[in-house]
Amino acid sequence: MNILGINAYHGNASAAVVCDGRLVAAVEEERFNRVKYAAGFPAAAIRYCLREAGLKLKEIDHVAVPRDPYARLGTKLFYALRMPSFARGRAKVLAKFTGVREALAAAFESDPKNIAAQFHRIEHHQAHLASAFFVSPFERAALLSADGLGDFASTMWGSGTGSSMNIAGAIAFPHSLGLYYTAVTQYLGFLKFGDEYKVMGLAAYGQPEKAEAFRDIVRFDANGSSNGFRLGLDYFVHHRTGPEMSWAEADKTPTLGKLYSELMSSRLGAARLAEEPLEQRHRNLAASLQARLEEVYLGMLRKLAKASGLKSICLAGGVAFNCVANGKIFENTPFEQVYVQPAAGDAGLAVGAAYYVWHQKLGKPRSLVMDHAYWGPGYSATEVRAAMESSGIVGRGYLVEELPEQELARRAAAIVADGEILGWFQGRAEWGPRALGNRSIVADPRRADMKEILNRRIKHREIFRPFAPSILAEATGEWFEHSHPSPFMTLAYSVRPEKRALIPAPTHVDGTGRLQTVTKEANPRYHALISAFRNLTGVPVVLNTSFNDNEPIVCRPEEAIDCFLRTKMDALALGDFLVKRGS
Repeated sequence: MNILGINAYHGNASAAVVCDGRLVAAVEEERFNRVKYAAGFPAAAIRYCLREAGLKLKEIDHVAVPRDPYARLGTKLFYALRMPSFARGRAKVLAKFTGVREALAAAFESDPKNIAAQFHRIEHHQAHLASAFFVSPFERAALLSADGLGDFASTMWGSGTGSSMNIAGAIAFPHSLGLYYTAVTQYLGFLKFGDEYKVMGLAAYGQPEKAEAFRDIVRFDANGSSNGFRLGLDYFVHHRTGPEMSWAEADKTPTLGKLYSELMSSRLGAARLAEEPLEQRHRNLAASLQARLEEVYLGMLRKLAKASGLKSICLAGGVAFNCVANGKIFENTPFEQVYVQPAAGDAGLAVGAAYYVWHQKLGKPRSLVMDHAYWGPGYSATEVRAAMESSGIVGRGYLVEELPEQELARRAAAIVADGEILGWFQGRAEWGPRALGNRSIVADPRRADMKEILNRRIKHREIFRPFAPSILAEATGEWFEHSHPSPFMTLAYSVRPEKRALIPAPTHVDGTGRLQTVTKEANPRYHALISAFRNLTGVPVVLNTSFNDNEPIVCRPEEAIDCFLRTKMDALALGDFLVKRGS
């Protein structure tokens, strides 16, 4: 039984293929068309998934799409009457969804009549919940999905047992924690789609001095019986103008219109223009934004824990990427185990929709625990060698060696220990927005100046942005104040005070790190690199950031070489090859 999951006509377009319950491949379209958060139809991602599975289009039995036009139909009609232009925009998107069969056929230059698969429309947040629970290690768990908007809902919660989920409640448009965070992100001058994570990092530099004002912006009764929240809608415009995402067909870059109203500016001060310098008041506003999100998010989780009586929680949706809030779950809720899959945002809907069909619709038992993120394209030694030869890197003053695996790890670790910056390209590409040791840039965490060096010299981005520590899983409790696994950088923990001076580069200004715990089973080669670094330095941690420069994470070896050549990285480990700049 072969199931194709497709997240289309939305940001983070993606595809996944599940064969007899086994996830074979999952990838975002941006890795192929090189457009960050690419929207539209993920034709290249679908072609890759089927190629990896060794399938032809006619061999697909089910196609799962995470969009249900009939979900909350009454709410949709109510707002369509109030916002005709918004309704017209949604009608255009829905028209695209009715043509998914035709778009799929076109991606393979086939006739739609040749597609025998059954098509399924899965409600957005149920697909989110499925993307977390059905690949989690838990037999029973509470479930929460929170994001901007999908099928006219922003939040959904319930519980899962075995191969089925039970939905207990949902919050409909226009109330949304995701839109709240995006609106304030825009107000702070970060206008690009996906900039929320920048503001989360900025929040650590401020104090929540506007906490009371933000409690008016998002209203939540921590002691009430309801698990819901409400926005102070006077601070927003999306309920009057519509929040629909748009993108240009030419480049597929998603955009969102302005979401905040003038009341936000009159209450909190003038909105920051994108080109204006950051002031302390902006840092304090970011801190206030984050603090209120945590109050509501953690409050909802406490109520969910009480109602369900469960100790494990699965999280999904864009809000589940807020690793700072996730890292506080253990101290602030009764939950003892947390699972967030690596593509918790809308890309993950492709996996969620496919597994919803496999388990919830077909009633099949669970068999997969997603304990690694390496579901994207990989490249053979022959392909890597061909990429190096075509790039001209051989014979241009670069030192190139082909090494056995353990020697590669030892030599690469020595480069990092010497304070040099290493591009690390191995195996299959990561699923989700985080580089997790296969498409990473690696540096020495002991150097206090490394954060600034990377931001200025390699990443060319805001200087306040933090980097992540990758740590040997077995050493987590020794270096961080929690030892619960965090394999996908979805939890931020406090670094133990006595260790902070030893790893200053990936330790954020608030003393936390968005860590990745690395096991030998999930990624033996990356584990070997960190182990070799520990043997040299006594520190079982490396600084890890995504292998890119203001672009999607590199996917192909050619892209890794190009990024290495145009930036000031010192060395590149590309498969079994180690490349160093000549003296």
